[in-house]
Amino acid sequence: MFRLNKLSDYAAVLMACLASDGGRASAQSLADRARLELPTVAKLLKQLAGAGLVSATRGISGGYALARAAEDISVADIVIAIEGPMGLTECSVHQGACGRENFCAISSNLRKISLAVEHALRAVTLADLAAPSRRWRPRVSIERSMETVQ
Repeated sequence: MFRLNKLSDYAAVLMACLASDGGRASAQSLADRARLELPTVAKLLKQLAGAGLVSATRGISGGYALARAAEDISVADIVIAIEGPMGLTECSVHQGACGRENFCAISSNLRKISLAVEHALRAVTLADLAAPSRRWRPRVSIERSMETVQ
């Protein structure tokens, strides 16, 4: 089964909370709203800040806010901030990482699949994620996205 890891899921939830708030929020208030443990939230916010997706302000009126508009942050941006480069297999991310790569009959096709997944995640913005699902429409059609992969 292919799925996001738990921390990427939690990071997407935190980012959606920030997007729907539209302002600053403390780590504690985000933890409460998302019903996550504060140490987990703090760790994720640090990674998201390191990736330039959230900004942190210290002090009494400080907290965390989106570093750019929710429409300019994709689900792929969030996943990459937490997990690193996307790929279904090691050779999809780092060429030369697999000893079988030189004679593997499917490695180039696995790279195509990895790119298709990344394109699909780039087509969904944080604004889409935070909005009610009935309003979502992909920015790029899957057919058009697949043309760029081939």
